[in-house]
Amino acid sequence: MPSKVRQSNSVRIIGGEYRSRILHFPDATGLRPTPDRVRETLFNWLGQRLHGLVCLDAFAGSGALGFEAASRGAERVVMLERDSKVRAVLKQNAALLQTRGVDILQMDALAYMSVAGELFDVIFLDPPFDQNLLLPAVQSAATRLRVGGKIYAESPAAFTPEGFSVLRQGRAGLSHFCLLEPV
Repeated sequence: MPSKVRQSNSVRIIGGEYRSRILHFPDATGLRPTPDRVRETLFNWLGQRLHGLVCLDAFAGSGALGFEAASRGAERVVMLERDSKVRAVLKQNAALLQTRGVDILQMDALAYMSVAGELFDVIFLDPPFDQNLLLPAVQSAATRLRVGGKIYAESPAAFTPEGFSVLRQGRAGLSHFCLLEPV
């Protein structure tokens, strides 16, 4: 019986309209897609359908979180990616999926969140682990949340920032992940 081979630099959408679609992404420093099992847990926490919600995927990378949110009916998803090569592939994947309401911007996540602007129901934060960006990202993201909004954060260690309540948390491999709400 042949073994199932996982193609490197690819991610599978696990739920919603684009379920089972495979998306490819380029090699890039710090790019580490959120695993299927973690995304499944996260979207169980958020509810399987995200109709009417506005989401920000602040460190888009492979696009796994943003495309998953779009697949599950988010009204709008803004994806931020600094790397032009990675952003170009995100745009190709959005065209392949024929997404609606997805904007992919080439921009630094901290710079974007540090200025007043659009408010979000859910903000996904999965920055490169080696750059110590999570705490400043959470602090900036809090200013861009709608009332009742949630922040999803991934980190290499358990993470409970001051001023936030941890609604749910988990661990998979080397990643700790949690759903936060400002107190």
